[in-house]
Amino acid sequence: MPLESMFLRLDRIAGGRQAGYAIDEASRRHPKTVRAFTWIIWLLVAELALGAGAVVVALVLAVGGDAVPFSVWMRTVVVLGMTATLFYFAWRASLGWRWAYLRLRLFAQIFPVITLVLAAIPGLYPVWMVTEQIVFSLIMIGIADFLTSDHMRATFAAPPRTQP
Repeated sequence: MPLESMFLRLDRIAGGRQAGYAIDEASRRHPKTVRAFTWIIWLLVAELALGAGAVVVALVLAVGGDAVPFSVWMRTVVVLGMTATLFYFAWRASLGWRWAYLRLRLFAQIFPVITLVLAAIPGLYPVWMVTEQIVFSLIMIGIADFLTSDHMRATFAAPPRTQP
C-alpha cells in the first residue's frame, strides 16, 4: 500500500513507544476478533449517522429561525471529528496495531462518561441534543463492551518484556 508509510508515521505520533507492536496474524484473523471489529465499525457508522443527524437538526432549526446555542454547534463538530478519529483507531487496531486498540478502548470508555456529565448540566443543551448524547453514550458503551471482552484483552495483551 503506497500510503502505508504515511500511516506508519502517523501511527508513530499517535501510538508513541507502542506504535511498532502488532499482534500476530492468527490472532488478528481469529473469528472473534474479526466479528468484534465488524460490530465496532457498524457501531461507529451509527455514531457517524447520529452526529450527522445532529448537524442536520441544528441546521434545520437555525434556518427555521430558532436560536441554536454555540454549545450545540461545538458539540456537533467535536462529535464528527472524534468519530473520524475513532474510525482511524478502529481501522489500525483491526490491522493488529496494539496502540490503536488501546486508544480506541480508552476513548470508548471515557467519552460516554464525559458525554453523560455534559448532558446532565441543566440548560447546556436543548432536549433533543441531550437525547442525542444519551444515545451516543449507549453506542460508545457498546463499543467499549466489545473492546474489553476477555478475548480482545487477551488478543491485544501487552508484549512480553525483554530483560535489559
